[in-house]
Formats: sequence, C-alpha cells, structure tokens
Amino acid sequence: MARKGKITIDREMCKGCYLCIRACPLKILEAETVMNSSGSYPVKVINAEKCIACGNCYEVCPDVCIEVFELGEK
Repeated sequence: MARKGKITIDREMCKGCYLCIRACPLKILEAETVMNSSGSYPVKVINAEKCIACGNCYEVCPDVCIEVFELGEK
C-alpha cells in the first residue's frame, strides 16, 4: 500500500522559486495565479489526495515554507 500524505505551504513565506514543483514526483504542486503580499506567485497544492509524503518538496525548499505530514496508508 502507498503512503498517504498532506502538505501545507506558507504562501506568505513562499518566494515562488518553484523548486518544489519540479521535485514532486506526482506533480501535485503548481503556481498560484494570485500574488502574495511580497509580490510573488506562491505554490499551491492541487490533487492533494495523491500526496505520498515523499518529502521531496520539503527537502528542496530554500525558505522552509513547506511542511509534509504522513497520514498513514491508503
């Protein structure tokens, strides 16, 4: 069985480097279309139910604005 995960992103801390988008093996992250208060387009989670809590997005985030939680097995 595959692991199930949940990602939270602090949209105000995100500077929009998009390293996490490229690191996600399941492509569940994408750029938002609304700017944050610093003028960046942060990352948002799409298809959250597909997350496997691999932690790749967390590992590559230079601003530590992503948290990954493992929820158990699917």
